Amino acid sequence: MGTAINLVTGLPGPRSKEILARKAKVVCDPLDIHVPAVIDHGVGAVVTDVDGNTLIDFSGGLGCQLVGYSHPKVVEAVQRQAAMVSHTDFSVIPYEVYVRLAERLVELTGIGDGKVALFNAGAEAVENAVKFARAATGRPAVLCFEGGFHGRTLLTMSLTSRHHPYKHGFGPFAPEVYRLPYADPYRSPDPARAAADTLRAIDRAFTTVVDPSSVACAVVEPIQGEGGFVVPPAEFLQGLKRLCERHRILVVADEVQTGVGRTGRFLASDHFGFEPDIVVLAKALAAGYPLSAVVARSEIMDAPGPSAIGGTYVGNPVACSAALAVLDVIDQEGLLERSQQIGKAVRARWEQLEGDVDEVGDIRGIGAMIGVEFVTDRGTKEPNEAYLGALISGTIQRGLVTVPCGIYHNVLRHLIPLVITDQPLDEALDVLTEAALAARGAPAVGGPSGHEGDGE
Repeated sequence: MGTAINLVTGLPGPRSKEILARKAKVVCDPLDIHVPAVIDHGVGAVVTDVDGNTLIDFSGGLGCQLVGYSHPKVVEAVQRQAAMVSHTDFSVIPYEVYVRLAERLVELTGIGDGKVALFNAGAEAVENAVKFARAATGRPAVLCFEGGFHGRTLLTMSLTSRHHPYKHGFGPFAPEVYRLPYADPYRSPDPARAAADTLRAIDRAFTTVVDPSSVACAVVEPIQGEGGFVVPPAEFLQGLKRLCERHRILVVADEVQTGVGRTGRFLASDHFGFEPDIVVLAKALAAGYPLSAVVARSEIMDAPGPSAIGGTYVGNPVACSAALAVLDVIDQEGLLERSQQIGKAVRARWEQLEGDVDEVGDIRGIGAMIGVEFVTDRGTKEPNEAYLGALISGTIQRGLVTVPCGIYHNVLRHLIPLVITDQPLDEALDVLTEAALAARGAPAVGGPSGHEGDGE
């Protein structure tokens, strides 16, 4: 049986070098490069660069390629729609594919009397979710959480927790944004009390930090993405909802990275018995075509006045068609179940490795959304950014694309296309094993590149 990885030139190859040299002359430096190879095409979980090297991609377009690169059903839907009409502003001349997608999303999110608004990117959807909440409540303030990441626009950058590289030098930030603690069992002094202690701190903040009667919404990730794939106790999310209900604060679930089946359910919120008022989706929704969604009860979604919500490109018909194909693929190919299988395989491999790799501090996640946090000492839990940098460099040079996350730059995240079959999955995990063992003796490389994040 053949292998998915085939490095014929090493990385970068000569054609990639030439294109990257051209890139350096005409593309701004902040758009730095994580993988030293220029993609030519991708199929499933495998990408091929312009030099003919094939690599397995555990970054999945930073979570967008849940159904894999170039899925034939998505390609066919895009081609068909582009031949009919590629764009018209929905609020000027509407089109049915927008309505069909909205109907599917109301059904899949389970929000009763739900309505939908479509946008281009996760950050845009988060920002509009806040607008809906403010319109519905008549209040200005917004709550967010330590470790959260919500995007790079002014408001979402204000909501985002980590200052480097996302916020440094870009202030001043949006007002009336208040940051509260997030329950992280691994880094809690008492994991068993992580939820109760965090909720107590939030309740106290309603006396010492912000008047709850001025708060429109709390924006929370049911599992933190860029913050380190942090899985909170269910009691934290349920308790947060109760606190917010007491003060008539709407709860926005940012499911940009967790939603559309990544965790084995359509929404990660479903794992926790957590019922947000507003749901935000993007990334995997349209297989990389620019599309995001806000879903909530009609009383919330209808609160802004006529033409108060919209945009020229929002809900593009080609992107809507891609999204409908993605939803069909998830259902027809059993990808929610496949997420669970992939997650078990990834977790099992890291549990085998932690006996030989003392740098493994924590293995956590739900479904295929698995994160591994690395430390210099398991007792002190001091973050080990350098080890992760060596590990990622090692996987890339061996033909496996991996990406980091975490507020300390020390968490490996797995964003594997759920269509990956067993053979390339095992091959990739073997590469991961080899690189993890080799990184133990590698010199410190200063940590991974700054590519934890994205534009949401």
